[in-house]
Amino acid sequence: MQSTSVFDDLSNKIETRTARAGIIGLGYVGLPLAMAIARSGFSVIGFDVDPKKIVAIDARSSYIDAVTSADLQAQIDAGRFTATTEFAGLADCDVIVICVPTPLTKHRDPDLSFVEATSRTIAEHLRKGQLVVLESTTYPGTTDDVVKVILEKTGLKSGTDFFVGFSPEREDPGNQHFNTATIPKVVAGDGAQALSLMSAFYGAAVKTVVPVSSNATAEAVKLTENIFRSVNIALVNELKTVYAAMGIDVWEVIDAAKTKPFGYMPFYPGPGLGGHCIPIDPFYLTWKSREYELPTRFIELAGEINSAMPRYVVGKLAEALDIRVGKALSRSRVLMIGLAYKKNVADIRESPSLRLIEVIEERGGRADYHDPHVPEIPSTREYQALKGRQSVELTDEVLAGYDAILIATDHDGVDYKRLAESGALIVDTRNVFARLGITAETIVKA
Repeated sequence: MQSTSVFDDLSNKIETRTARAGIIGLGYVGLPLAMAIARSGFSVIGFDVDPKKIVAIDARSSYIDAVTSADLQAQIDAGRFTATTEFAGLADCDVIVICVPTPLTKHRDPDLSFVEATSRTIAEHLRKGQLVVLESTTYPGTTDDVVKVILEKTGLKSGTDFFVGFSPEREDPGNQHFNTATIPKVVAGDGAQALSLMSAFYGAAVKTVVPVSSNATAEAVKLTENIFRSVNIALVNELKTVYAAMGIDVWEVIDAAKTKPFGYMPFYPGPGLGGHCIPIDPFYLTWKSREYELPTRFIELAGEINSAMPRYVVGKLAEALDIRVGKALSRSRVLMIGLAYKKNVADIRESPSLRLIEVIEERGGRADYHDPHVPEIPSTREYQALKGRQSVELTDEVLAGYDAILIATDHDGVDYKRLAESGALIVDTRNVFARLGITAETIVKA
């Protein structure tokens, strides 16, 4: 009877919107989720270890493109959203959602340190009648074998005293057609009651909920989505190198192929993969598969191909400088356009642009960048040496000081015609000039 009363009480709180939600991690996933939940009528507390985020939120200033400052202010002023670095408030939350990073170690093994530390923090404040949800992307089994195990060390039991679920994030920074509330939400739980609570909670905030049979299945769904993209991008990246050797334009090939109304989906090559998901998540599955003594050759090969793209691009840059400018890369100044990993956003997580700068300078060149969305390179785990570098302005005087311009990210807010008219060598990894109908003898695709 105890589990039923605990379940009924929490179900009623969710149904009546009297449940208080706690979101741990107010980044690209957590803050948009907090806004969606607050808009649906719940009271939301955001938790983060970074005091700068709390200061910004208190000032009603959003630091995430997907959340406007006006939206943030509206939820705060309505009394539906507050933020803090004090995690003692977790005890007052009925639903706790974990949205923390799940990076890789230097050896490409899963780094669950953030998830584990957060779970231990929750355990310190865990009480009966709470639903704890993991949204961070991870390998199948993490929710049940890591989060649940840590929480049950308190003596409370999942499915009896509290409930555990998993719902993979599906954020797409810069996407103008979908947001947190309109993207279908996959949900799962540790048992039927947990799944029911998950469906009710997320169903209140998003348009469509997709229940699946287990937390491990939901974890596999997220990995499958990202592996699909990783493998297909690797395929076109490899085709790019092969077709380039044959004198064939891969972008023209793709544009023609996508006219087929069935059996084909266009993916496009680039200078490498960026974002938190696609460069990292496939390796979570390859790591887990070792437990079952099963190889993931296809997935790992795709990772190798995509990881090799920055060096391939710099190789094409060096070749073009040698042939067209008569200058070695080691004596050249390069201006890179775009630091973010995708167009029209400020997100630099795992951006290949950072690696491009590093490779260029390893070979003796000097690389600066221009990005209208990223005025300064912030602190990053892997590229601390680049911290503090600032975006340069695109003036005629500035452009005249560079031997080559490398298009890494095709932001819309860049004057590409001006770049073409500068007379500098341009290495285009995004086909942006052809797409805009801008031609010049100085443009080379890579």
